Parts: sequence; structure tokens; C-alpha cells
Amino acid sequence: MIVNIFSHDNFHQICDELAATDADLRSVIRTYGYPPMWKRSNTFESLVHIILEQQVSLASALAALNKLRDRLKEVTPGVLLQLTDEELKACYLSRQKSIYVRHLATSILHGSIDLDLMPRLPDREIRILLNQLKGVGNWTIDVYLMFVLQRADVFPSGDLAAVNALKQLKDLPVGTHKEVLERIAMNWQPYRTVATMILWHYYLSRRSSKTAGKPLRNVNPD
Repeated sequence: MIVNIFSHDNFHQICDELAATDADLRSVIRTYGYPPMWKRSNTFESLVHIILEQQVSLASALAALNKLRDRLKEVTPGVLLQLTDEELKACYLSRQKSIYVRHLATSILHGSIDLDLMPRLPDREIRILLNQLKGVGNWTIDVYLMFVLQRADVFPSGDLAAVNALKQLKDLPVGTHKEVLERIAMNWQPYRTVATMILWHYYLSRRSSKTAGKPLRNVNPD
């Protein structure tokens, strides 16, 4: 089975292809340069990190992850399950997110989720598997597909930063419906992930000049 992925070898080439067909994306690259190629390893820790990022600032999520790293040394399913509620709370995990990461850890240990298998599965099958986990919805799965598996054709319509950047870049009304945005993103197939990274780059570059020091907040339905 062939899956559509991107890598350091073709990332800039894909950016150039998108820029050639979309003047707004081209203007972002000309103004701010190529976006970073955000990437994370295919590990339990990475999925925990994405769960921690749900509906909080990226800085807050990273602080919680670093607390877990300090306490556990290595964030793995077995050692995480040894932590008590109070110990997880001391690592800045809410009761709800403690439930989510424990369920993920248990699912991996019991074999119902096999991260090593994920790179060989199509996006649709990955969505079905991960959507069975408590606290894991479309946004979390989108980020996993984009950052971890480097799937090239994902548009995270639940990501506030990407959505706001698209509205600003295309000069769309604030209340533009999600379906309209998704139709616009269809023009970027089969590289919607890379187009989204250009949107994030635009959002962060503009934001850094206006609100330096304030963390990006993810608002999503997960």
C-alpha cells in the first residue's frame, strides 16, 4: 500500500508547488520564508504530548510534558500507569487528561493500539483505531497524522490557528463556515498538510510581531 507522505527531501519542493498554484501561499513564503517542517517521533510520549495540547496553550502542554519527563525519566505506558492521581496532578494533568493518557497507555500495553503498525495503515484505518480512545477526536488524530506520520494531505478544520490564518490570508469574514474553508483547502490536495504548515507559519509570524511572548492556544473539539 502506498501512502502520501512528505519528508525533508521533498518539503520545500511541495511548498513551491503549492505556491505556484496559490498566490496567497506564495506571498507567505516570499514574506516569511519556508515554514518549519514540524515533526515528532512515533512514540507514546508524542501522543501524550498531543493530548496535553488539547485546548490549552502550547507552553502549558510542554510544561506538563516536561514534568512527566522529570518524574518518569522516560514517558512510557508502563511507568506512567504507576503514577497516582496526585502524582499526575502534580505534573499539571487535569483529572480528564489523566484518564485519557491512562487509557492510551492501557490500550498500547494490551495491544489494541500498535504504534509500530500505524505507518503502514491508510489514514482512514488510523482514524478508526485512534477514535476509539477516550479523549481522542479529530484534532488529535489530525495532528498525529501530520506531525508524527507525515501524511501529506490532512487539513485540521478544528484547529483555530489554521482556520484563523486561512480566513485572514483569504480575507474571509470571521464567521465563514467550516465547510467553506474545507472546500478552499480541497484546492491544495494532495498536499493539504504542507499548506496548513504554511498557514501556521503565517499565523505565528504575524502573531509574534504583535503579541510577543504570548503562547499559541489550540482550541479544538477533542
